[in-house]
Amino acid sequence: MYTVETITVAKVAKTIDHSLLKPQLTVADVLAGCELAARYDVASVCCRPIDVTRCCDALSGTDVLVGTVIGFPHGSNLTVTKVFEAERAMEDGAVELDMVLPIGLLRSGEDAYVHDDIAAVVKISKGRAIVKVILENAYLNDDEKVRGCELAEAAGAHYVKTSTGYAHSGATLDDLRLMRRSVSPAVKLKTAAGVRTLDALIDCINVGIDRCGATTTAEMIDDLKARKGLA
Repeated sequence: MYTVETITVAKVAKTIDHSLLKPQLTVADVLAGCELAARYDVASVCCRPIDVTRCCDALSGTDVLVGTVIGFPHGSNLTVTKVFEAERAMEDGAVELDMVLPIGLLRSGEDAYVHDDIAAVVKISKGRAIVKVILENAYLNDDEKVRGCELAEAAGAHYVKTSTGYAHSGATLDDLRLMRRSVSPAVKLKTAAGVRTLDALIDCINVGIDRCGATTTAEMIDDLKARKGLA
């Protein structure tokens, strides 16, 4: 179990996908976000599709990856549209794709459609980008969360993810535990929405996450440095 004393700054930083998804962000805001991500050496930025090329250019020469979103935030795009989005995002330089599964169809028991929707994006991205499947847990009961995880793994996804940040609630530790139990160790876990403090992030890491979508990146890493006497 990690604590403030045992976790490293690098471990925390490389758990963070710095989020640049708010619709009101200006170009200057996006570039400032990339500068922050590079300065703190996080895992990636997760940006709007319109910003992928811009972020790739800004982060060239760093170890920070560029990801974007597919079918965001409701997951209701046609599969062919999601495939087009994925293809274009990869052409622009994205190497991580956070796709929203079709939430209403999962709730309707249309499991074959959900599986095939995810699988189509996985297929087009094979060898080019990793795929993280967003369940949007705020709208799902536990059975639906489990089925969503199982379908994502069966479709070849690399990650399952809790939330978009645009529903009425976000990640919980109970959800993370349930999701971790619902997929094999080969599938990684990402949390998002509501993890805004260092202590909350460490709790999530201890539950088993590999990535965390965050907007309070600087605050969390600066807090760790201060508590370790590194500031």
